[in-house]
Amino acid sequence: LDQPVEMKTQQDLHVATPVRESLALTKLAGTSIYLKLDSSQPTGSFKIRGLGHLCKTAKRGYERFVCCSGGNAGMAAAYSARKLGVPATIIVPNVTPNITVEKMRDEGATVIIHGKLAFVYKGKATHLWRSSKELEHDLKEKPGAIVLSVGGGGLLNGVVEGLRRANWADVPVVAMETMGAHSLHAAMEAGEHVTLPAITSVATTLGVAKVSAQTMKLSQEHPILSEVVTDQEAVKAVERFVDDEKILVEPACGAALAAVYSGIITRLRDERKLPQHLGPVVIVVCGGNNISLEQLDKLKKQLGII
Repeated sequence: LDQPVEMKTQQDLHVATPVRESLALTKLAGTSIYLKLDSSQPTGSFKIRGLGHLCKTAKRGYERFVCCSGGNAGMAAAYSARKLGVPATIIVPNVTPNITVEKMRDEGATVIIHGKLAFVYKGKATHLWRSSKELEHDLKEKPGAIVLSVGGGGLLNGVVEGLRRANWADVPVVAMETMGAHSLHAAMEAGEHVTLPAITSVATTLGVAKVSAQTMKLSQEHPILSEVVTDQEAVKAVERFVDDEKILVEPACGAALAAVYSGIITRLRDERKLPQHLGPVVIVVCGGNNISLEQLDKLKKQLGII
């Protein structure tokens, strides 16, 4: 563009998403389970919270937004760019499903497919803490734990910030990852900020070789319980969630849901890492674009799930 771009909107690009109880997951876990449904964001994932705010508050005169993404951040950037009247270029790895690439192009973005997935996360938790503000408003009581998936750590960083602002700094966070994308777990086990040699998980949007420095810092300050599930467990959780809640999410989100479906919340209570008398457990349903019924079927076949 030859001239500075005039932004079209001053409204937030994300929406306040519902928090509701899940009777099916409550029955499985033996304790109250609530769902923070960021899957209902206009871009299908929580990423619009941070990316939308960043794009909207960018200085006037920016001629193009450029985003490297495993899928969901790219969707958020593409959507934000369209809403703001700014061109966007999204660079995605070659493992990104075609359906996600097409969605970005439908938003008007130029999409470049290049290389493999091995990001090092250096982002900030910009605006993500507001999802915890919504939790504070909707729950009416202090949660017993927050369950979320971890890729680069932005969601975890934002949630912890929100918990602190709500004076809930002692609420534990159960940080879920898949084996082969377990950069936080590896760092906490090693006691230092390590880099995974490769990303091998099918949960490609968790595929960050090294979590953010802020996430590593918070792992030493905040009660964080790091748990790892297999790809099979994450994909099975996706399928069961469709049956239970009629919501389709990608395997990266399935990692968080597996905290219930694979019995991790029950085990953590049995091990006294979580209290027996637990307040409402909130699972952040982060959503995701890298999924369809066809893609779910392919993943099941790839992983040998009958």
